[in-house]
Amino acid sequence: MLRSFFIALSQNKSLRSFSERSSVGRKMSDRFVAGMSIEEALTACEQVNREGIAVTLDALGESVSTEAEAQRSSAVYHQMLDAIAARKLNANVSVKLSQMGMDFDPALAESIVGKMVEHAAATGSFVRIDMEGSPYTEATIGMTERLHSRPGMQGHVGTVLQAYLFRTSSDAERLLGQGIRIRLCKGAYKESAEIAFPLKADVDANYIQLAQRMMTSGVFCGIATHDEAIVERLLTFVREQGVPKSNFEFQMLYGIRRDLQRKLAKQGFGVRVYVPFGPEWYPYFMRRLAERPANVLFLAKNFLKS
Repeated sequence: MLRSFFIALSQNKSLRSFSERSSVGRKMSDRFVAGMSIEEALTACEQVNREGIAVTLDALGESVSTEAEAQRSSAVYHQMLDAIAARKLNANVSVKLSQMGMDFDPALAESIVGKMVEHAAATGSFVRIDMEGSPYTEATIGMTERLHSRPGMQGHVGTVLQAYLFRTSSDAERLLGQGIRIRLCKGAYKESAEIAFPLKADVDANYIQLAQRMMTSGVFCGIATHDEAIVERLLTFVREQGVPKSNFEFQMLYGIRRDLQRKLAKQGFGVRVYVPFGPEWYPYFMRRLAERPANVLFLAKNFLKS
């Protein structure tokens, strides 16, 4: 119920407008969002890198409605790719297709993201095409496949799969068969029981099965979870099966389970933190509260202290 409540709030335009413009809203978002500007995000990236942890940078925003907006969003990503190379950061970028015009012109979105992947390939970086709600699933996978098949782009573009969807097992095989890198997460959107597991226990079981398949596939993958029980299950699997640490990395979100991030990094596992930034933070913030109700209590406690 709490999950559905926060997902509904994430789509409330009036509350979004108020929150993104208010000092109180920005104060609450600070835990999960690394500032409003590129420079603030790069500073956060440098701090995370100093702990031996890699970063994925994400300029927040989604569902643009004009080509001009999409091109402005794209320009931010090109700036980030140049800055990553210039500062020699251990970082790459993650982008949402709805932020690049997918909703009104899929060809435009593919052209924009294609140029971004070309830039990443030229600078030795990587673009993760993020996954949104289920209406975007097939289009996102298809675009990732097309871009990955272009000369010189192999290994410089990948996508995200969500373990709560029934289709994800077949999607994983489809992508792994082409050598496309996958970030596996549980899923943070409200989906129908017709296409997604409604029970957490079933999502968790599917997540573990999918993660084990990816970790032994020979294609480098990102295991995106903050669930320590799942992490321990996978660590046991890695030890028992002799899975090389170089086959995968753990991925977590900025501001969540920093203790676990540092613990895994000290044990020699690859760890990458997803660092979002920008003024359009509200939908992302609400989905983080929906995804992990403990975040609500954490924020309330820390907000009242200050």
